[in-house]
Amino acid sequence: MKKIFLIYGHYDDKSFNAAIRDTFIETAKNKGHTVDIVDLYKEKFDPVFAGEEPDLTVLDHRKRIDSCDTIVLIAPIWNFRMPAIVEGWIDKVLAPPWAFKFKQLWGNYGYPIGNLRDKKAIIFCTYGSPRLAITTFFLNLPIRRLKRGVFHMCGIYNINYRRYFAVPFVTDEKRKHFLKDVQRTANNV
Repeated sequence: MKKIFLIYGHYDDKSFNAAIRDTFIETAKNKGHTVDIVDLYKEKFDPVFAGEEPDLTVLDHRKRIDSCDTIVLIAPIWNFRMPAIVEGWIDKVLAPPWAFKFKQLWGNYGYPIGNLRDKKAIIFCTYGSPRLAITTFFLNLPIRRLKRGVFHMCGIYNINYRRYFAVPFVTDEKRKHFLKDVQRTANNV
């Protein structure tokens, strides 16, 4: 049985992201896993970071991450990044020195030492664009940034990145196929 900490970042409960969330939670719970959910919009998470010390919400999320096995992130990709509320959550919660520290090599050069090495991550992202546009013209920027610039920095290398392309334009049959992938992913947490 796994402990899952799920971050959800979409404002519309009728969105396909909500269907991903609900499918993942139902499947994971049916497998006996516990799912601790943070709905950033419903909880009115304040994404603005101005250098202040972590507040009680941030400390609570970190405590919940400490006790989980797997971090699940569900959000759309807008303008090559997740919504601002999710990006702000990353900036505030997955921040140094809690999530990672820098080891100095020489001068002002160093590299990150992740403090979350015992965690696994699953990222579900939806795109309005087709796969070809994202993988060729835009060089997979969202996936590279999330994997290398966020989770690798935190020491998380066991990452399952699930992408669903052209969501507003695909058929209901294709969406059902996407949700089957979500179920398979949840069954293999």
